[in-house]
Amino acid sequence: MDASLLDIAEVAQRSQLAPSALRFYEKKGLIAPAGRNGLRRTYHPDVLERLALITCARSAGFTVAELGRFLQARPSDTDLRTGMTAKADALDEQIGRLTRLRDSLRHAAVCAHEPLVDCPDFKRAVGNVASASTAAPTAGQAERAGSSR
Repeated sequence: MDASLLDIAEVAQRSQLAPSALRFYEKKGLIAPAGRNGLRRTYHPDVLERLALITCARSAGFTVAELGRFLQARPSDTDLRTGMTAKADALDEQIGRLTRLRDSLRHAAVCAHEPLVDCPDFKRAVGNVASASTAAPTAGQAERAGSSR
C-alpha cells in the first residue's frame, strides 16, 4: 500500500464526516477511492480538499446532484454557468439576510431597551431580515396573526 494513502477511518476523522457519508459521496461520483487495503477503502490525501468543497457547498444549500454537475463542469457548459450565477445571486441574498440578523443580535446583546425585542433598532433590523426572506405571510401565518389580535 502507498504510504501516502489514507484509509476511510482517517478520512472520516479528518473531514469530520461519517464513513457512511464518504461511501454515499463515492456512490454518487463526488469522490473516488484510490483502492483498498484489505476490506477498507483508501483515498489520496487530496480527497480532503474535495470533501471540504462538498461540505461547504452542501452547507450553502447545494444538492448532491448540483454538486455532481458542478464537479464535472467544463468551460463550455453554458447552462451550468447560468445556474452557477443564479446560485451565487441567491447566496448573496442569504448572506445579506444573515448579516442583518447577526448585526441585530449583536445590537440586542448590548442594548439597554426593556424588553429587548421592543427596541426600535432591533425591530428595524429584524424587520429587514424578515422582509428580505419572505415576500408575504403564508395563509397559516396570516391566520395566526389575525387570531392574536
